[in-house]
Amino acid sequence: MDIVEINKVLSNKTRVNILKWLKNPALNFPPHLDIDHFDDGVCVGFIQDKTGLSQSTISTYLNSMQNAKLVIPTRHGKWTYYKRNEEVIQAYIEAIKNEL
Repeated sequence: MDIVEINKVLSNKTRVNILKWLKNPALNFPPHLDIDHFDDGVCVGFIQDKTGLSQSTISTYLNSMQNAKLVIPTRHGKWTYYKRNEEVIQAYIEAIKNEL
């Protein structure tokens, strides 16, 4: 886990909001029509709709979050779903508490 890389990702309010929203997807996103649960996360389209940003911007944001290991992607056909990587998020919080 790279604290500096995660800090870079978290320096953007929209990316922080995405992590907040993914913490409780049932509260923050509409239900999926093709999958009746959020076990694999939230469809990129729902994240894009909530932010109001372009698909390319959201893809870039999610890619940087994935590279920092903050989110885990899962493919369902042509759709990608994202969920929080709780293990990395907790390790990051512990590292901040212990190192700073």
